[in-house]
Amino acid sequence: MTFEANGARYETDKDGYLVNLGDWSAEVAEAMAGADGCEMSDAHWEVIHFLREYYAQYETAPAVRVLVKAIGRRLGKEKGNTKYLYELFPYGPAKQASKYAGLPKPTGCI
Repeated sequence: MTFEANGARYETDKDGYLVNLGDWSAEVAEAMAGADGCEMSDAHWEVIHFLREYYAQYETAPAVRVLVKAIGRRLGKEKGNTKYLYELFPYGPAKQASKYAGLPKPTGCI
């Protein structure tokens, strides 16, 4: 499958995740979010950047429970909770945010 952003085409897997992690850019993330009807805010970007840093350190995208705990430790309790993250990413914070962050689908996500 392919995805288009800013006049360029990007290869994705069947679930819409980028095949080449190096293809990611903020513009690609914005286009993916727009295709899902999601308007990116500073709060969305905070999670996206957190996920990219997490992936750089651990070489894996965290499942939702791990994501909630890790965000809570870094960004505080008010952001490190499932309700807050689902408000930002209603299709599943780990899956949807990882997709926009250009990361592989988290293990354990259906």
